[in-house]
Amino acid sequence: MQQHQKTPIGPTKASWLHILWDRLKEHPLARVGPGLITGVADDDPSGIVTYSQAGAQFGLNMLWTMPLSFPLMAAVQSMCARIGRVTGKGLAANIKESFPPFVLYGVVFLLLLANTLNIAADVAAMGEVGELVTGINRHLMTLFFVLGTLGLQVLVPYHRYIVFLKWLTLSLLSYAAVLFTVHVPWGEVLWHTLWPRFIPDSTAAAVIVGIFGTTISPYLFFWQASEEVEDMQRDKATALVQDPAAAAPEIRRINWDTWSGMFYSNITAYFVILTTAVTLNVVGITDINTAAQAATVLRPLAGDFAFLLFTLGIIGVGLIGVPVLAGSAGYAAAEAMGWNEGLERSASDARGFYGVISVSVLLGLLIQYSPISPMKALFWSAVVNGIIAVPLMVVIIVMVSKKALMGAFTADRVTLALGWIATLVMGIATIRMFLPD
Repeated sequence: MQQHQKTPIGPTKASWLHILWDRLKEHPLARVGPGLITGVADDDPSGIVTYSQAGAQFGLNMLWTMPLSFPLMAAVQSMCARIGRVTGKGLAANIKESFPPFVLYGVVFLLLLANTLNIAADVAAMGEVGELVTGINRHLMTLFFVLGTLGLQVLVPYHRYIVFLKWLTLSLLSYAAVLFTVHVPWGEVLWHTLWPRFIPDSTAAAVIVGIFGTTISPYLFFWQASEEVEDMQRDKATALVQDPAAAAPEIRRINWDTWSGMFYSNITAYFVILTTAVTLNVVGITDINTAAQAATVLRPLAGDFAFLLFTLGIIGVGLIGVPVLAGSAGYAAAEAMGWNEGLERSASDARGFYGVISVSVLLGLLIQYSPISPMKALFWSAVVNGIIAVPLMVVIIVMVSKKALMGAFTADRVTLALGWIATLVMGIATIRMFLPD
């Protein structure tokens, strides 16, 4: 007697996964460009520590740095994105063609150094807050996060991996949510945002350099330019210098994507400074050494919910920030050396590129077991970022102004003016940090 197989009444588990994946990748969030990922990566765990320290130490008097830095960071990032999309090459590849070798190799070396130290600070923060939430040893949590992020970068194709990164950007909303759990004197907040009061000594200068160094960071320059190239190649498009007809909508997309992504990043940093100012500073807690410490001291002041939001936010942005730090190092080194590069390539097809990514992440992990404290790694990465950002921004402005490189798509005067202002502000703050009071 012939037996008939029963037809499943509903979708199988595999089909549900396909349906979920299709919905995720078709969601408007998944179609947002590189500006969103770049902006969120700017608020990495070490950045959260820097902003927390600014709020704890100076209260509301460092809020002014965010509205000032927003147009400056957006202008610099839009120039980097434009360079990538117009030329079809990453930042290091364009520097290689436009400047002497010592400029290229000096920039790449300092970038690799700063990124490795920054990764060390980030994964340490993720491990510490992971221990707070789960009770599992921080070193085991750090190892888990490192191997997880590294495995995703090496094993998962870019077009799939980037969708999950974009959904992780929602973790930044936790810092806005914290403000609903505490009292905020909004009148004073507005006044201090527009009219800061602080003594311009070396201590304040160091905090300002830290804020601007973690907000306008060299690794973000390289990442955004290279991700424009990745997206262009994924869509089988050509560089705008070779396809001028596509320029107008692409330039508009770059400007909207970059400015909206940087606004999301900047307003989040503002919320972190504000949260720690109205909780920690007002009760006399003015020194924050780690992200875990910031979360721990926040708990009795703002409650368990605020504590949980703060810690989960650190883990979420860390899962974005570490791949961006490692990826930007990989792009810069591979372009400088002429290696195959790109997160869409397999590990066997871009060994040097993935080798740099792996080494930078694993070195960041090893620092956890060395005499170098994560906070010292954070401090020195901020110093190196501050040193490298100023000349690198000059290089970027020169390149985006060159018709020989950009054709008819050089940056407009407003963007260039904002870029020069950013360079001047960063330069003055960096010099002041090293001068005696």
